[in-house]
Amino acid sequence: MDNSSRIRLTVGWITLFLMGTDLFVVSPLLPFISQEYHITSAEAGWMVTVFAITYAVSAPFFGWISDKKGRRYFIILGLFLFVLANILTGLAPSFSWLIGSRILAGLSVASITPLIYAIIGDVAPSDRRGAWLSIVVSGHLMALWAGAPVGALLEHLLGWRFVFLAMALMGAILVVINFKTWESIPRIPSGRKVIKGNMARILGSVSVTTIWAISMYALYVYLGAALYSLNKFTTSEVSLAVTFFGIGAVMGSLTSGQMTDRFGESVISKVTLALLSIVLIVLGVFFSSGGWIYLILFLWALVGYAGFTSYQARLAADFQEHRGTAFAWNNTALYIGITLGSIIGSYVVANWGYSLLPFISSGAAAISFVMSTHKLSISSRLEEVK
Repeated sequence: MDNSSRIRLTVGWITLFLMGTDLFVVSPLLPFISQEYHITSAEAGWMVTVFAITYAVSAPFFGWISDKKGRRYFIILGLFLFVLANILTGLAPSFSWLIGSRILAGLSVASITPLIYAIIGDVAPSDRRGAWLSIVVSGHLMALWAGAPVGALLEHLLGWRFVFLAMALMGAILVVINFKTWESIPRIPSGRKVIKGNMARILGSVSVTTIWAISMYALYVYLGAALYSLNKFTTSEVSLAVTFFGIGAVMGSLTSGQMTDRFGESVISKVTLALLSIVLIVLGVFFSSGGWIYLILFLWALVGYAGFTSYQARLAADFQEHRGTAFAWNNTALYIGITLGSIIGSYVVANWGYSLLPFISSGAAAISFVMSTHKLSISSRLEEVK
């Protein structure tokens, strides 16, 4: 790997780490934000909701326009909006102002995250695309267990507003760095007519990600509460469990890239989805196994995020001329799946308790495996309906 390749991967990794931190850091800050504005934690949670909705709605537009006009300027535009959004969040005099700033943040991240995936897919050697994508995906996942705790520490030392102002400063630095990093990347244009012809295939393919997200987040959203209820875990033990999960997620992403390049995107994505269903059954059976739960959570994340990363590589290979559109819709599918997963998880917990969640998630993983195996026929049917 030459120096320019290392620079591109490093810049992509750091940029996605910052985007992930902006998303994941809000959760530990909610109690302090709700206290300052004299609102409930549930009301403060709308910061996450409006961010996610804005992201899911706007990402496909940025993916489509980047396929036509190029990715670099839309990444830079997104970073400018990111800086502005976090400054507004850090200085917000009222909660309504804060909500508006998070809508702008969702818009900014929607024009950055999928386009970083796409541009890495564009510049990566064909025999190393899986490894390159796995590296930048690990940056986003690293924020889950590294960026968020660092943000919480900064809140303790300097207050929650400083966290967002610090991210604005980092975003401003990345504007310059990304502008220079991607200036020599040629635009890969695609025509409107071709996009129309591939739209059904893209939607059929990314639907696999929606079901995968349900399999992961129907349980993960309630993981802390489940560990407390079923295992009587303390706060520190729950934090340790989440750390094991986070390490597994990063390692799964990184190792899947190597396996994808060796055995192929299709093979690894199918194998990992099948293994995910099995591991979730094991997790359900041994959920109250004491110390063994840490290892099983690690394996769950390892297999689960290996599946996500390998499927990203599969999309990059399947939609070479429309990677921006495919990755953008895949990210929208991801957020839809996370939302549906939290709703399904809430219903299961309310009616049957936490112990059933791993088995429900396993069923969703099995469905995603079947959809992945037959996604070509699914896409063909969508094409016929269209």
